[in-house]
Amino acid sequence: MSHVLLKAENIFKRFPIHGGILSREIAAVKAVQDISFELRKGETLGLVGESGCGKSTLGRCLIRLIEPTGGKVFFNGQDITNINGPDLKALRRKMQIIFQDPYASLNPRMTIGSILEEPLIIHNLYLSEKDRLDRVLELLNIVGLRPEHLSRYPHEFSGGQRQRVGIARALAVNPELIICDEPVSALDVSIQAQVINLLMDLQQKLGLTYVFIAHDLKVVEHVSTHVAVMYLGKIVEYAQADELYRNPKHPYTKALLSAIPIPDPKPREERIILTGDVPSPINPPPGCYFNPRCPIATTECQQISPELREVKPGHFARCIKVEGYGPVSNIS
Repeated sequence: MSHVLLKAENIFKRFPIHGGILSREIAAVKAVQDISFELRKGETLGLVGESGCGKSTLGRCLIRLIEPTGGKVFFNGQDITNINGPDLKALRRKMQIIFQDPYASLNPRMTIGSILEEPLIIHNLYLSEKDRLDRVLELLNIVGLRPEHLSRYPHEFSGGQRQRVGIARALAVNPELIICDEPVSALDVSIQAQVINLLMDLQQKLGLTYVFIAHDLKVVEHVSTHVAVMYLGKIVEYAQADELYRNPKHPYTKALLSAIPIPDPKPREERIILTGDVPSPINPPPGCYFNPRCPIATTECQQISPELREVKPGHFARCIKVEGYGPVSNIS
């Protein structure tokens, strides 16, 4: 088996809210709460959930774009949570990110060539100008763009082409891990498949490892080896992709899967409609966070804050009503 490339241990992230005359902390947004997982080299972890559940915040904590409030992140066995200076700069070469919005993530005042050359200069790669130009042309070819695009500006490209530039920029320094932060959600449906196929081809050719963040469950099923379902900052279910889609355990996962559009002639189970809105991460409900919207919740669910437990080999869920969960005693 391949080795563990990325490991998260009990990651927390809270954003303080200040108010009053003295601007004291009066509350906090609990964006990410007690997230742990392992990701092996060459695999893809899909992070899914509704908007605001903490997916992007977790992704940025993993590569230190924002600092986690608590917990540890290990990359190739090294604790990277507190490294700084030259060590952090060296780490940036190995961990990159593709941003969600291709219209906002590229500098409008820089040509495509300059955008792709910049990381090479920052990390002192390909020291001669000719070598850097050759690398930039190679990157353009890898993502399906042409040499004449080198001197153009981002506004001259479509959304799909801009996202290809974002992918090329992430590949420039030969990373091992790429955080794909909803890389196709801002694109037309006709373009999404092209970008997804490009990412999968690059993973095979370059041996990349992905954390793929999305809210489109069909896309995640197509690209992921493992899937983690998030709700209000917590992972509520985790399993191999085929197992989770074939045999979902948590009621939230079942509701998400029931909403996936399918071809009309194919029979489907009844759609599960969740009532109410996602609770505030500033003041989450007592007990299980999902209990105000859960179709199978009982009074006990308002009192017990469930842990993420293995309910069958390799399949984890955070729900006391799931078969195989076992006795609980953690009263919140």
